[in-house]
Amino acid sequence: MSAATTRSRTPDRLCAEAVDLARAAAEEAAAPGVVGEHVGLVSEGDRVVTHFFECKELGYRGWRWAATVARASRAKIVTLDEVVLLPGSDALLAPEWVPWSERLRPGDLGPGDLLPTDQEDLRLEPGYTGDEQPPSNSVVSEDMAELAEAEDADVTPGTPAVQPTAPTRGSIAALAEELGMRRARVLSRYGLHTAADRWEEAFGSKTPMAQAAPATCMTCGFLSPIGGSLGQAFGVCANEFSPADGRVVSLSYGCGGHSEAAVMPKPPQPAPPVIDEMKVDAFPLRPSRDSGSVPEPGDAETAELGHS
Repeated sequence: MSAATTRSRTPDRLCAEAVDLARAAAEEAAAPGVVGEHVGLVSEGDRVVTHFFECKELGYRGWRWAATVARASRAKIVTLDEVVLLPGSDALLAPEWVPWSERLRPGDLGPGDLLPTDQEDLRLEPGYTGDEQPPSNSVVSEDMAELAEAEDADVTPGTPAVQPTAPTRGSIAALAEELGMRRARVLSRYGLHTAADRWEEAFGSKTPMAQAAPATCMTCGFLSPIGGSLGQAFGVCANEFSPADGRVVSLSYGCGGHSEAAVMPKPPQPAPPVIDEMKVDAFPLRPSRDSGSVPEPGDAETAELGHS
């Protein structure tokens, strides 16, 4: 160990005795009444000493005011270097800083907020290459070249992100817009898988609701199908009484609002009547003379019985 190293670990006597100078500097930098007792010192090097004072300010438990003093070689006057507030071994510290991209959570985005997307985001991939020159083995290479030359079409180089708002006629961007494909980036396979995992975790077969459901969404009449490859495993719930209304749900998900869970019975239909009461039969007030099996009595017999 060298002599210089030995001297640097031994506090300079004059600097170590400059406690009043260090306290005055700390009280000037801090608010009144928050600089406490002198709690120690440490040698920072040759003729450089840092004095520590207790911090009494609320919210800074375990912090210390540090005032560094020094003197020049062979000088008798001690001068001030700096005053800072430093945490101690048991200080109350704020959590470690985390980048905003890692702090962001679903639902944090509000009206007017802009969420930038990384150019190298693994969830996205180019929607189309933007290459204006067809491959050499393409059967339409010469035809496209002749068409562009005939129409005096200007080809703008670069990726789709740098293309103008109105694509140049005859360019790949113009063709992509005409076909409804002018999206600079689309979901990559990684983006599809992460979305599927997220939806499966929220509304999948392993959720408590699905475990207690009478049937899956695959057989539910409220399921609205979606297109693309994700439509093979997911759909959108359209039941306003379901906890997943308007959400993307797995086909293996289910809830008590299944369309066929408890079908209301149809109202009972009365049995057809045995007697047709709706038909009217005509009955004469007096029977016809020849309708009976007993012959009609004569007038003499009627007179004997007193009939009129």
